[in-house]
Amino acid sequence: MAIPDVVLLTKADCHLCTEARAAVERVTKSLGVQWTEQRIDSDPQLQERFAEEIPVVLVNGIQRDFWKIDEERLTRTLKKVLES
Repeated sequence: MAIPDVVLLTKADCHLCTEARAAVERVTKSLGVQWTEQRIDSDPQLQERFAEEIPVVLVNGIQRDFWKIDEERLTRTLKKVLES
């Protein structure tokens, strides 16, 4: 069973990030998966790449969702990784 690397990219003063954090927490908790949060505020490369899409969910380094996190889609994605 593979362990997915789930990263939520956020920035300061972002109301969508608060909602995304809660969504990622619900999904990962239900599947027993760990996740991390990374703020783009102090990383110029991440700011350049993701500034208009925050929040962003990355699974194993691949962008899977942004702005409003679709919990069903994230659940399906993580289950596929866990089953591989």
